[in-house]
Amino acid sequence: MLKVDLKESMDATGSTHFSGLFNVDDDSKLAVSAFKGSAKQPFVIGVAGGTASGKTTVCDMIIQQLHDHRVILVNQDSFYRGLTLEELENVGEYNFDHPDAFDTEELLSCLENMLHCQPVQIPVYDFKRHRRSSETFRKVNAADVIIMEGILVFHDSRVRDLMNMKIFVDTDADVRLARRIRRDTMERGRDVNGVIEQYAKFVKPAFDDFVLPSKKYADVIIPRGGDNHVAIDLIVQHIRTKLGQHDLRKIYPNVYVIQSTFQIRGMHTLIRDQETTKHDFVFYADRLIRLVVEHGLGHLPFTEKQVITPTGSVYIGVDFCKKLCGVSIIRSGESMENALRACCKGIKIGKILIHREGDNGKQLVYEKLPRDIADRHVLLLDPILATGNSAVQAIALLMQKGVPESHIIFLNLISAPEGIHVVCKRFPLLKIVTSEIDAGLNAEFRVVPGMGGFGDRYFGTDADGPDQSEFKRPVPSTQVCNNNATTQVYNGPLKSSR
Repeated sequence: MLKVDLKESMDATGSTHFSGLFNVDDDSKLAVSAFKGSAKQPFVIGVAGGTASGKTTVCDMIIQQLHDHRVILVNQDSFYRGLTLEELENVGEYNFDHPDAFDTEELLSCLENMLHCQPVQIPVYDFKRHRRSSETFRKVNAADVIIMEGILVFHDSRVRDLMNMKIFVDTDADVRLARRIRRDTMERGRDVNGVIEQYAKFVKPAFDDFVLPSKKYADVIIPRGGDNHVAIDLIVQHIRTKLGQHDLRKIYPNVYVIQSTFQIRGMHTLIRDQETTKHDFVFYADRLIRLVVEHGLGHLPFTEKQVITPTGSVYIGVDFCKKLCGVSIIRSGESMENALRACCKGIKIGKILIHREGDNGKQLVYEKLPRDIADRHVLLLDPILATGNSAVQAIALLMQKGVPESHIIFLNLISAPEGIHVVCKRFPLLKIVTSEIDAGLNAEFRVVPGMGGFGDRYFGTDADGPDQSEFKRPVPSTQVCNNNATTQVYNGPLKSSR
């Protein structure tokens, strides 16, 4: 269970549960000024649950927290079919909680138009007359986020497939019944006996037959509905992250962000917290680095391989890429070496040191790379991509050594949009793998919200040391050890280590 104490949040995700990974292939924007107003597909959220479970309350709370984005709330109730005269005469026998009670085709048509940023007219349903208004419609325009709410929004696979995030609001049945009685008597002009009779005859059986089974499609399950503020806050944080990544990943298909879960968000919360101790910072940073490394390895080429299992059966699998090496950008990049070694036994790791002050962050002062690096795929390691200047210099050096651009995968924990632009425009064939894309750089060229000086926090050095994984002081002549070899650092023009 995810507690308010974030240090205990890594054991499980409490107040909120998730049944699978978020679909992050369709993300959206976090107020990065360079991308405001650009055409993009909206981020669609489905919110399902039993009658009076608190779905609308959850939606309203999400909308309030996303006040700086254009958000549309679409109620499935607006798409009830109008009853025929025969059905009106026996309205007490009509099941409003059955999938056939909704005009799903019109719902799909409206959603598809909204996904293409076209204005649509949402029907208005009169619950007292059980008819749609023939003259009144609710007109909605293009939006950043579309929230689709209703008891059966997960029932039809065509509607589900349009959603980027699916939320199921789980509330006790007695609480839902009490809320329904209050709502239907006060807002829809019905008597108590009629509401209870309808609940027992139609609502509860429909919940058991249609609503509850759709719970398995949810990405996130929220117990207690609108009372669960922790869950809603985490969901909004996740949505903002996806909105922030939307445009960049549309522009640069070579940018990959690992799938976000509340575990990953919780670890990011811990390593970004200025009060986190060095021990906890290193522990959770290492966990995130391992995830980024594993994801990066998944982008390497492979060959099919057949093996015989202990049962004598044939298993058709794949063989790992053999020609591989890591290159860390000193010094913060060295924090990622242990994770790479843990994933790739005996891997060779080279080093590049770039002095980032005085010469506008572009003076290369040291490199020690495998002799056959031109024949290898390279995992370039640096936890923070800020301005991108140092990364460009390191990548250019690798290419000078004969490494094809397409053979380089740049791994980092957080990236600034400015750095992504710089690197991807210069090297469109290179891949970037990161765990989160932040809002941008401040006036001091620091990533915000960021996590401070990564190297200082990871290695426990003083506060006057490197900031944002960049060296702030002149690099003295010293000795750097790599693969049991000691090499003198040269504070001058590039000197080959071979």
